[in-house]
Amino acid sequence: MVPLLLLCAAALPLAARGAIPPPEEAARMARFVLHNCDWGALATLSTQEGLRGRPFANIFSLSDGAPGPHGGSGVPYLYLTDLEISVQDLEINSNASLTVSLAQTPYCKKHKYDPQNPLCAHIIFCGNIVKVNDSEAGLAKKALFSRHPEMEGWPKDHNWFFAKFNITNIWVLDYFGGLKIVTPEEYYSVKP
Repeated sequence: MVPLLLLCAAALPLAARGAIPPPEEAARMARFVLHNCDWGALATLSTQEGLRGRPFANIFSLSDGAPGPHGGSGVPYLYLTDLEISVQDLEINSNASLTVSLAQTPYCKKHKYDPQNPLCAHIIFCGNIVKVNDSEAGLAKKALFSRHPEMEGWPKDHNWFFAKFNITNIWVLDYFGGLKIVTPEEYYSVKP
C-alpha cells in the first residue's frame, strides 16, 4: 500500500502541471492544446481584390481563459477590429478554420518533435466567428487580457471588439494513423 501511495504522490506534480493527455483521449487533447496556445492560424475565404475566393490564413492571438491547468472554457476568444484584412473577409463570410499547435509551446522542442510530426499535436477547428454579446464580453475580456495584457492599450480608434470562434467541427492530429474527429459536444464535456 505504501509504494502505491508514493507512486500516486510522485504523479501529482505532473498532473498539477497539466500533463499532455494520452492519444486515446482526443477530446481532452483538443481542449489541452487550445488552452496551452496563445495564438492560432485563422483561415478565411478572401474577399480582397486578386485573392477573392481563395484561402487566406492569418495569425491571431486567442484565449479560452486564464493560463494554468484549471482554467479554460474551451471557447476560443479573439480581439478583433474591422480594419484587419481577415475580419473584412469574415464580414462577408463568417466561416473559418482555426489551427492551434503545441509547436508554439516548449513541449515539441523539449521532445525534439518537428511541428509537422503528429506527436507535436495540432487541432483544426471549423466554424464561424461571431461577436460576443454583452453578457459574454466580460468573460472574453478577462480571458484575452490575462494572456495578452498589451491588448488593453491598443488604439481605441480601431474599434476593437470581442469575438469567439463558434466551433462546428474538430479534427485532432496527435499521433500516427490519421486525424481523429471530435464532436463539439464531446469537446465541451471534458476538462483539459
